[in-house]
Amino acid sequence: MIPAMPASAAARPRQASSALLRFGRIAGMGTVTALILIAGVWASWGTAQYVLLTKGREQGTVEVTRCGGGSCSGPYSPVSAGSQARERVVVEDSVAVAKGRTYSVVVKPGSDEVVRSGPAGVLYAWVPLGGALLLASVVVAGGLRRTRVAWGMAGAGVALLTAAFFAV
Repeated sequence: MIPAMPASAAARPRQASSALLRFGRIAGMGTVTALILIAGVWASWGTAQYVLLTKGREQGTVEVTRCGGGSCSGPYSPVSAGSQARERVVVEDSVAVAKGRTYSVVVKPGSDEVVRSGPAGVLYAWVPLGGALLLASVVVAGGLRRTRVAWGMAGAGVALLTAAFFAV
């Protein structure tokens, strides 16, 4: 006859497997959250670098005269020292640009492409990060079960997107 195991000895393997599953969930969801936020920063940095790091870059204004095919164009008037006027520069056609209006811009080095500058340009450049914060907040709330942190992330994402909406 096999002696009965004490109740505490039978519970140890379940506690260990439960702890291992909890660790796996936290590690997996933490990794997903980090990847979402890194992707948001990466997507934003493509434009934000020109708007935030303006020292030594050509700055000026563009009067949008034509839009079509996903881009708008117009003549460029320099504002910064060393910048040269151009007959035509190209800016991405988005909600941030309208035909017939003049915008302050920064020229991408070695090209005729420009990005919006000033507060509206900075906020618009970080819109992908705002979306990533919203998406990551769902993962943090559901996967990591950190609702306060998730609400903070969601609030920051909504604040960024709302500020960009009103600035643009």
